[in-house]
Amino acid sequence: MRPTRFNLTIGLLAALGISVAGCSPSEAVPVTGEAGNPALASVEGTTVSYACASGREITVSYPDSASIRLTHLGQGYALTQVPAADGAHYAGADMEWVSSVQNGQDAAVLSRASATGSPTGVVLERCARPVRTPAVAPLPPPPEPADPAQAPPCRGPQLKLEEAGGDAGMGNRVAIVEVRNLGAAACSLTGYPSASLVDDRGQALATVRTETAPGAYFRKGQAPSAVTLASGGRAWFDVAWNVVPHEADGESVCPTATRLRVTAPNDTSPVWLDHRLTPCGGLIRVTPFRTVAEPVPPQS
Repeated sequence: MRPTRFNLTIGLLAALGISVAGCSPSEAVPVTGEAGNPALASVEGTTVSYACASGREITVSYPDSASIRLTHLGQGYALTQVPAADGAHYAGADMEWVSSVQNGQDAAVLSRASATGSPTGVVLERCARPVRTPAVAPLPPPPEPADPAQAPPCRGPQLKLEEAGGDAGMGNRVAIVEVRNLGAAACSLTGYPSASLVDDRGQALATVRTETAPGAYFRKGQAPSAVTLASGGRAWFDVAWNVVPHEADGESVCPTATRLRVTAPNDTSPVWLDHRLTPCGGLIRVTPFRTVAEPVPPQS
């Protein structure tokens, strides 16, 4: 049976009164696998990354339907699925991993476990990653057949991010982000970037989720399409957020982020941009990659 994920929030796990402690050695294994970014991590043959409250990153790969391979602090661990009343639960030696999806966030907790897989009450990491939520928009036309001559996907080490302007008004903000190919060969970007925020202490803002949308507040949308970047070439996307506290939801102060962490589609190597923003309502939106910095307004 494939691993499944149900509604189990980090707040429910925190209610158990678990305290944070250091990691102890467990069964080490090499962790391999091509990175991806599916809506749910429980898909065989995929690898996904989680940003943790400590500022660290955990990667999890799914080699089969009953186990995972987890990397933490440069060490690999092989964990096996164990029965659970709710959520996805894996354990092995002295480690356990529990995760769930709710409100656009894939939340997970790494804890110490007994030899039988039972939790011991010692939390090592609290982590999360945005889950891409399809925007409510008309269906795009069927994709054209793949071009065998298309440039390979762009990877993090060959990319650089820069600010390229933005818009503001009525409590809404939009930042235009430029992506430049520093590599010697052409590469391509298709669809949406994966984006998350980090505060001034270097910790991930796990309470802020990311949604994908074909357009930002000030512009009409466009369907995602492949963008080819020659060596030195550029592409653009928008990050949009609101700066008015949602007082009806009990929000009086909005979180502050100082850096934007971006990964290209089907890649896990992050690219960083220093940018200060205060996303209210626990949400930012990103648009697809495009070939112009300022899209041409649609004709009326």
